[in-house]
Amino acid sequence: MPFVVLGSWIAAHVYLVWRLASLPGIAGRLPRWGLVTAAVFLALSYVLARLVEWAMPGHLAAALEWIGATWMGFFLLAFTCLLAAEVVTGFGRFAPGLAPAVRVGALGVALLLTLVATGQALRPPRLVRHEVRLAGLPAAADGTTFVLLTDLHLGNLVGARWLAARVEEVAALAPDLILVGGDILEGHGPNHHELIPLLGRLRAPLGVWAVTGNHEYFRGVEKSVANFEEAGMEVLRDRWVEPRPGLVLAGVDDLTMRRRTDPDGAAIAAALAGRPPGGVVLLSHSPLHLERAAGEGAGLVLSGHTHGGQIWPFGAFVRLAYPVISGRAEVAGATVIVSRGTGTWGPRMRLWARSELHHVTLRSPEA
Repeated sequence: MPFVVLGSWIAAHVYLVWRLASLPGIAGRLPRWGLVTAAVFLALSYVLARLVEWAMPGHLAAALEWIGATWMGFFLLAFTCLLAAEVVTGFGRFAPGLAPAVRVGALGVALLLTLVATGQALRPPRLVRHEVRLAGLPAAADGTTFVLLTDLHLGNLVGARWLAARVEEVAALAPDLILVGGDILEGHGPNHHELIPLLGRLRAPLGVWAVTGNHEYFRGVEKSVANFEEAGMEVLRDRWVEPRPGLVLAGVDDLTMRRRTDPDGAAIAAALAGRPPGGVVLLSHSPLHLERAAGEGAGLVLSGHTHGGQIWPFGAFVRLAYPVISGRAEVAGATVIVSRGTGTWGPRMRLWARSELHHVTLRSPEA
């Protein structure tokens, strides 16, 4: 699979260089070797940032990561727009004289969308409020509130200042619990000694609870869990807790990373085994095995991971792997809430998929 992705990435850059070399204003003015050199640098800059950071962490690695991530976002939009232009012009066959101008226009649209996406990503997350009627929740627990953050991706591009603002937002909501849905630290960038104390400012009367995401595995899951515990979080690894009588909160390690070892979602059953009576909330980074979660007794499932596609139109591809990629849905009798994520991964861009904080009020059928 990595070779397929890498091959596609290279082939797409070859196509872009080929088209750029034929556009008015570029053809005959910029040497092809210059275009090729720039394309190779930009295509590899995100990976190069990791190598530089390993050798000498600092501003150079951060700059390379920003360049690589920004190029990634622009390139994906440019490729999409150029492909649309090719379809409209029949790859230049329908109107050969007009095709170059259409391609230039497509690149202009891609640049405009890049600016819009950057602006949307820099906006604070929108607050999404929910009331959820949770089967089994006793009347005494009616009105329990929590805030869900997920996919912070803290690192070079999403740093301490951004995190401090989110901590203040959560504190202003005064929830009973705080739930953190994984993909918290990128594993590179600012010293974690700077970020962990900020994470430690997340406080709630009934605790701060977290699960692992796929990025926790990339940087070493045990190391990640130790960082979260250092920040005062309780990490739910295929287990349940009862933060309030009659309210069961369960969490599982990331299901996407365990697709081969756990193709049927048996971890969900393990996490809910032996629980006491009450309303059940399941925190799972990836929105997988939702029917199984409902069948095992979860009345509310909370997930992230998908980013809602993050940059339109790539949500269409995310939907191929995950049936629910954002918003609220009912699945086999359970309420499912999938967050678009509070931060961003890769490009600091979001195109019509704004980041989110979720505030949930639980309602008892008995109240």
